[in-house]
Amino acid sequence: MADVEHRGPGNALGAEGSGGPGGRIGAARAALWLIAAVLAIRQVAAVLSAPRGERLTDLETWIGPEGVLRVKGSLYDADRFTGTPFAGLVLKPLARSGEQALGWVWTFGTLGLVIALGLVAARALPRPVSRRTSLLAAPVAISLLILSLPVRNALHLGQTSILPVLLVFLGLFAVRGERAGGVLIGVGAALQPTMLLFAALLWCTGRRKAAVSAGAGFAACTALAWAAMPHDSWTYWVHHLAGAGLGASPDADANQSLHGLLLRLGLTGPVEIGLFLALGAAVAVVGLRRAVRYAEDGQLLLAVAITGCVVVAVSPTTWRHQLLWVLFAVVGRVGRRRSDRYVWPVAVVLVSTLPATMMLPNMPVTEPVRDNIVLIAALAAATVVPFLPRAHPQYRRPIPTEYAETAPARWSRVPLVPFWRRVLTRPNLLLELLLIRVGYSAYQQVRLAATGGTISGGRATAEQHGEQIHATEKFLHIDVEHWVNHAVATGGRLEAFFDFYYTSFHFVVPLGVLAVLYVRRPADYRWARSALGFATVLALVGFWAYPLAPPRLMPDLGFIDTVHGAQDFTKPNYGTLTDLTNQYAAMPSLHFGWALWCGLVIAVLAPRWWLKALGLLHPLLTFSAIVATGNHWVLDAAGGAAVVGAGFGLTCLLSGPRVRRPLSGTPTGDRAEDRTPS
Repeated sequence: MADVEHRGPGNALGAEGSGGPGGRIGAARAALWLIAAVLAIRQVAAVLSAPRGERLTDLETWIGPEGVLRVKGSLYDADRFTGTPFAGLVLKPLARSGEQALGWVWTFGTLGLVIALGLVAARALPRPVSRRTSLLAAPVAISLLILSLPVRNALHLGQTSILPVLLVFLGLFAVRGERAGGVLIGVGAALQPTMLLFAALLWCTGRRKAAVSAGAGFAACTALAWAAMPHDSWTYWVHHLAGAGLGASPDADANQSLHGLLLRLGLTGPVEIGLFLALGAAVAVVGLRRAVRYAEDGQLLLAVAITGCVVVAVSPTTWRHQLLWVLFAVVGRVGRRRSDRYVWPVAVVLVSTLPATMMLPNMPVTEPVRDNIVLIAALAAATVVPFLPRAHPQYRRPIPTEYAETAPARWSRVPLVPFWRRVLTRPNLLLELLLIRVGYSAYQQVRLAATGGTISGGRATAEQHGEQIHATEKFLHIDVEHWVNHAVATGGRLEAFFDFYYTSFHFVVPLGVLAVLYVRRPADYRWARSALGFATVLALVGFWAYPLAPPRLMPDLGFIDTVHGAQDFTKPNYGTLTDLTNQYAAMPSLHFGWALWCGLVIAVLAPRWWLKALGLLHPLLTFSAIVATGNHWVLDAAGGAAVVGAGFGLTCLLSGPRVRRPLSGTPTGDRAEDRTPS
């Protein structure tokens, strides 16, 4: 079965041909390998430069001076070791090594395992694979592995979770001979028992010798550990039922298994155990049937990823460094339209590389999903995601995206970006929501990083910049903030109105405009969304380069904070408010910038004059609110207008002007009414 997907060693990473296309592929491959190298160096440097007490903490727990593997007695007495007795037997000799040297060897050895895993996974891509894909797959796979949270956690903690995954991949895709491959899988199962599900996959796909060898390898390693450590083996296999319940907090968010999910939901005792066994059996049956089907279809790598996702779900404990299987599900093709093809891989990469708090907001209603988001992705891949079989007509030829006619470049020396064509059809909604959420999380992180990650660290610089802005406005005779702020701050209806407007419309109006455009004007949605994205990125650069205290946080100028109340300037962070977010991201004002973007989009696209006027009224009221409440300087609004203008300009410069007339003919993706009218 593995031979179905294998190409010769030279095909996966072979040299590019001569000529233009080959040269471009070679340059792209060199750039991708450079990116992979930079990521690897950065990750190793981050691990080795961390203080000794904050890196390789699990390795220290095992083989340190007071480590589990050094002391006499059971490995499981202190609830710090959760591996199998065979894993303890393999690790015990390392306890005699020099601690400092072992840390270096362990880190670089783990990185070597990651590189080997990426190379094997790239060669395992199912046929037919284009030459360009095969050449670029290896550095992309290695880069994604290094960026993934499981690999980063394994490197940081000093864990062994990458080794069982690599053993399975070597046994299925690299080693010749069914018996040798099965033995490697059996050794991996001896390190993580639920890996025996891969023996079931081998048996059901006709590789009976490999399945038997996997079982024999597992039994031999387990028997060896039992003979060397009978008490520990009894504790692990009998008393704890293959490790169930080991560890200090099996109900912690880090345990992304069905068992951990049920414990977090408050279930305990026989009810929880029975429900876990029933759900685990159902997931195993459904997942293995799907894996067998895709393996027989020639997509063995996808079958392995699905089986790995079943392993994640049915293990009693699946810690975050053991969740690497979810990333490999990225190889499955989902969606008949080309525009839908990116949703599943983007979602998998985001779930595997970003913290859950960046995927979903920190709200009580999202906690059940946010705390189990990797498990949900694994369950989805194992049981419900409709991966296309290779015989499906849209597997290789998805329904194409519809584009507008190519627009002429604005300036001859600045050509349009070749791959950024003007799309007429509606983008995938789930993909848009994912990108919007992650983009906003990145925006929040950059705002905090603008002052070094701490508010008090940037206070002096931000106040100094505030004095500069105030002096500039006085010179220009536009320093009206103090007068407007005190005129409004009377406790009356005007103050209540501006406070409400400031706190309520900042997100509602832009999201409403985007929603209307998405439903009614898809092409204009893409144009407006790109302009807004550019403006926000440029604003982040401003936050980073020029931290600025707003008027209300200038201690000596006498402004009244009408929205948040009086701040205690005797505290380094002005009290609780500035502990929550970066209050020094005032230049440029995205409050005004986003409002101006809304006003311009409505003024350009609204069909009636009164809608245009209402749209332009929004930035005017927003400007009044940010000044009246003491949250921004007048020049902050000017900065917001500048980045919005630059956002529209860059969109036009790189992709051409807004689509005004669609192509003739009936669209293949969306109906004619989804297009921009002429």
